Amino acid sequence: MKTKCLIIDDEPLARALLRKHVEKLENIEIVAECPDAMKALQVLYNHSVDLMFLDIQMPQITGLEFLRTLKNPPRTIITTAYREYALDGYDLEVVDYLLKPITFERFLKSVNKYYQLVQGESVPHSQTSNTGSTEGIFIYVKENKKVIKVYVSEILYIEGLSEYVKIHTVRKRIITKSSLTQMEEKLPADSFARIHKSFIVNVSHIESFTATTVDVPGKELPIGRNYKDSVLNFIKASGLA
Repeated sequence: MKTKCLIIDDEPLARALLRKHVEKLENIEIVAECPDAMKALQVLYNHSVDLMFLDIQMPQITGLEFLRTLKNPPRTIITTAYREYALDGYDLEVVDYLLKPITFERFLKSVNKYYQLVQGESVPHSQTSNTGSTEGIFIYVKENKKVIKVYVSEILYIEGLSEYVKIHTVRKRIITKSSLTQMEEKLPADSFARIHKSFIVNVSHIESFTATTVDVPGKELPIGRNYKDSVLNFIKASGLA
């Protein structure tokens, strides 16, 4: 099921830029675009909305004032040209705060953050295994000019390559501009372990291990000296040892 989003901004060019970003992602569809909060309110009355992209400075009522009037608002990503409003936005428990002009890379980071939030809520505790259930959970990454949806359950391991990372999945390899630390922040902490300064491994795909190596399908990975104790404790806690 696609995520239904609503774009609220009084600037046509700002709405057009967000529309362009959204259209690159296959799992999100735009329910409506509104130039002010009053029109947005009508959309919320008549449609199911999962995610709002909400500008702050708008006629009649600001985006933050509008958000405060909603009893059960959709998840919201604030978009604005004014950095000083960030604290107010976070006080309202928004997903993220995007400063205009919004680049696609920054937009993508916010969308991934949204999916981390909703997917974390949608997995009942009783259905998780010792390592956590990642079935159906995905992230978006950019390779060259293409945006790729990657299901985290299919990731075998991730390899750091200076300013890039190589994501090794059961089906393919993807190279994207990121650091291992940034990738680590996107992944479920109970299912992925940093085993080396250059490697993150999906614990559910570990076939065997020693005190110095971890085996995943088709690859033996080293355990870094500084990571040894934490990795072995993580593996034991996951029920693999």
